[in-house]
Order: sequence, then structure tokens, then C-alpha cells
Amino acid sequence: MPWLSVSIETGCAHAEPLADALLEAGALSASIEDAAAGTPDETPQFGEPGSITTPGWDRSRVVALLEPDTDVAALIVACAIAAGLDENPVYSCEEIAEQNWVHLTQSQFAPIRVSAKLWIVPSWHEAPDPDALVLVLDPGMAFGTGSHPTTRLCLEWLERTVAPGVSVLDYGCGSGILAIAAAKLGAGEVVGVDIDRQAVVAAQSNAARNGANAHFFDSASPVKGQFDIVVANILANPLKALAPAIAAHVRAGGHLALSGILAEQAEELISIYSPTIALGVAGTREGWVCLTGCKE
Repeated sequence: MPWLSVSIETGCAHAEPLADALLEAGALSASIEDAAAGTPDETPQFGEPGSITTPGWDRSRVVALLEPDTDVAALIVACAIAAGLDENPVYSCEEIAEQNWVHLTQSQFAPIRVSAKLWIVPSWHEAPDPDALVLVLDPGMAFGTGSHPTTRLCLEWLERTVAPGVSVLDYGCGSGILAIAAAKLGAGEVVGVDIDRQAVVAAQSNAARNGANAHFFDSASPVKGQFDIVVANILANPLKALAPAIAAHVRAGGHLALSGILAEQAEELISIYSPTIALGVAGTREGWVCLTGCKE
């Protein structure tokens, strides 16, 4: 049974109200895209809590998925009026063939080679290199599948830094990928903490799947003590706010790695942490950086 995909181009101010109206009218999904995507005028959007960003694209495209028996013309008129648009906006509509959505989703996630030694492999794939150190990880509710540049930067740093028996704290663990990698690289005590209980549950499940000796807690159970290695792959604003707490968990002679930081944010983070740890750029990838340093 084919579905219907309808696409409406509109200005920034009306895109979100139009998407909301479509969902309220029964659309199965509605998304807002850059109408100039794939052209020289395409505009990337970056943002995080507390930051000031451009609220969408001047030329936006609202795309909605509809049931096959939907009266598209009547729906568009009603939703356009609800969103404050001309009641006859220009739109396009196409059929979307029924597919095996599980298989389609899985096909979008292939094994990721982090280094000659380290691979990230979804559970439905065979490991490409049977002799490699493999992290089995499926996409899920928690952040961290290994595909994002910041995660890759942290994994590369951990591979260079983890020594047998060291203690590791993954601050803002998400899926647990960094803590699991540290454990499989030979770390001793490995702990992860996150404010999101769902992330903690996902991390615990992923650790069990990988046979990794790592323990995860939510922020209701504060982590105590100091560690040889602390890694925090979150975002610049929480890294600023949490600087005293994160730095306090690094023992003298221990190492700290911070990521989730855009290149233009690096100097400010270096300055904020400078009273306790001198940080420098350890790696860059696609506009993101990883800052690392050793606590004296």
C-alpha cells in the first residue's frame, strides 16, 4: 500500500505552524527542511541549549507523510489557513511505495572503521575484520553511535590514551560507547554517568552486549572520586557550566578530554578550564574539535 508524501515550500515564520497543523490534521509525520538543500544556497543549522541560532531557513520546505486515502487538496487548504498562509499554497505530492522499513533503516547503518584496530558494528552485521576490536552498537534512543565526528574524535583519543588498568569516567555517557570502548581497550574501573535515565538503561544494555565491565549511573546518584581519565562528549554550554565538577574528577597526573565543541568555541573552553587543566586541541573533524590536557 503506497503512502503519500506532500511537500510545501514556505517562509521561515510559517514552517513550524504549518507542520504542526498537518500533524494535528492527521499527518503521520511532518518535517521541516532547507528548501535550498543540495544547492550552493544550502544553509547548515547548528545549535545547542543556551545558544543563539537562526530560527530555521528563509526558504523552508515542509514535508508530510499522509495516509493513502487522504484528500490532499482539502487538507492543504485547511492547514494553510490554520498556519496563516494563503489558502491555496503551491505543493507537490508523490506516492511512497510500501517498504520493509526495518530493513531500510538497518541498511543505513554500516560498520564504522575508527582505526586499524577499532570497529563499531551494528548487531545485524558481521564484523568486517575478525581480528579487530569490535564494539557492537545499534542506533537507539541515546546519543552515540560512533558516526558523529565528536564521538570519532573521542574514540581515537581513547585508543591512544587508555593503558591497562587505568580508571575512566565517561561524563555524559549517552549510549555508553566511550566507556565501553575504554573497557575493551583494557581500562580497569570504568564508570559512566548521564542526566537521562533512558541513556543509562541503553548504556547498561550495550555494555552487557559487549561483555564490557563498565557501570552506569544517572545524575541522581552522583559519581564520587577521581579518575585517571575523564572524557566528556556533550556540548559547549554544559561543558562550561560543569567545568568545576568535571575537572574535580580528574586526579593529579590524569587526563581530560572534552568534545561536542565547535572549532570557534574552543578558545573559550580552554580559558574556562585553564585554572585547573591546560587544554589544547588534540583533533579536529568536520568543524568539531576535541580538547585534551593533563592535570598537574
